[in-house]
Amino acid sequence: MIRRTFAMRLKPGALAEYKRRHDEIWPELVDEIRRCGIRKMTTVLDGDKLILFSEIESEDAWDRLWHSDIHMRWGTVMEPLMAIRDDGIVESRTLDEVFHLET
Repeated sequence: MIRRTFAMRLKPGALAEYKRRHDEIWPELVDEIRRCGIRKMTTVLDGDKLILFSEIESEDAWDRLWHSDIHMRWGTVMEPLMAIRDDGIVESRTLDEVFHLET
């Protein structure tokens, strides 16, 4: 399993709605996440930054998800809450893992 972490930017005042939408995540989006090989996702808040930790089956899992039709529709719904690039994909940067421990 490959661990991948991203930092994303939440727009001011958008946290409650961001959480609500994710609490009601579309089942078809969850199915697509699974099909793309994304096995675990956790998002935490750091000020106005969202930090997403994930475990994926292949290096291209996130790219496949971000370019899927269902995720493009999700991006349109999330655009008022988050920084979204012109191509409809969430503005993010990959964070490098420097330490990991499993006991």
